[in-house]
Formats: sequence, C-alpha cells, structure tokens
Amino acid sequence: MGERDSMSILHTIIAAMATFIIAVISAGGYLGIVLLMAIESACIPLPSEIIMPFGGYLVSTGELNLYLVATAGALGCNLGSIPAYEVGKRGGRAAILRWGKYVLLDAHDLELSERFFARFGSIAVLIARMLPVVRSFIALPAGVAAMPLGRFHLYTFIGSWPFCFGLAWIGMKLGEAWDSDPRLKDWFHRLDAVIVVAGLVVVGWFLWTRWKRRVR
Repeated sequence: MGERDSMSILHTIIAAMATFIIAVISAGGYLGIVLLMAIESACIPLPSEIIMPFGGYLVSTGELNLYLVATAGALGCNLGSIPAYEVGKRGGRAAILRWGKYVLLDAHDLELSERFFARFGSIAVLIARMLPVVRSFIALPAGVAAMPLGRFHLYTFIGSWPFCFGLAWIGMKLGEAWDSDPRLKDWFHRLDAVIVVAGLVVVGWFLWTRWKRRVR
C-alpha cells in the first residue's frame, strides 16, 4: 500500500468519525456530548478534539450554551472513566497486561503510568486530564493504584472541565468567523491535509515502537 493510499484511508477514517460525532451531537445536544466524551474516556479512540469544537460551533449558532457544553464534556469524562477505573482496580496489572494490547497499551505504558503516580500521587489524574491522548487512559493506572473513588471523580471533573471548555471555546470562535471570513474555509482545507500527514507520522511511530518492543 502506497503513501497516497494510506493518506486516503486515514482521511476517510477521520471524515467518518467527524460525521458520526456531528450526527450524535446534532441529534442529542448536551446528552450527545456526554455520550461521546464517555466513549473517549473509556479508552476508545474517539477524539475529543473533534467532539468539543463541534459543540462549540453549536454555541455560535445559539443552539447550545458554552458553559453547559463544557460541563457536559466533563461529566462524560467522569462516566466513561468508570469502566476503565474498575478494570484497573479489580483486575490490577495482570488485567491491563492481558487486555491492554487491544487498545495498544503494554507493560512499558503501565510502568510509565505507575512512575507518574509514584511521583505526583493522586494529582496525576488532574494533570493528565488536561493533556491530549494520555487523558483517555489515565483511569487505568488510577484504578491499579486504588485511588479513592470520590477523589478520582473530583480530580477527573476539575481537570476535564477547562480542557473541554478550551476546545469548545475554539469551536465557538471558529463558528462565529466561518461566514464572515472567506479565508477561513480555505485555511481549513489546508489544515485538513496537515492533520492527515501528522496523523500518519504519529500513528506510524506509535505502532512501530510497540512492534519493536514485542519483537524484543
């Protein structure tokens, strides 16, 4: 498969995810945002970087409220984190090492997470919730560490809310400028190509490093 074919496949996947996300939020509003962010926080790769900005776009049209969009996103993070937390708490390291490969997690990832917890303690959950990618998996080591459930949900909400608010605010501002600035649409088309290339590089590096670990 050539590079052009790979880019085409990735572009199709991104477009399909975006279409699904837009359809769910358009139909469900705040509840749709809660559902989608719950899926993302349950270690399923559904990008919040698409979910929350589209919620923000609907704020610009007057259909939704910015603060409620951010709150819905944070609540979704809490709900979606419950299954991952329980897997880590009840199954421990053995469960993650056995089943983690299905979400591209391995022993190295778990060791990094455990060292992160050893250094920062429970506050690691709050910090991680403000970071892309790692925020989707932080509930697993939190469960392994048997972090108190109440504190886990409190830190998850506090860390997730500003993250969700920031993405929704960006979507709102882009929505406000969409019709008033014709250059914006052209810029988005160029950005789309950049995202595809960057996505290929990141995914390729991610898979390659894990393949080398398994070979070793």
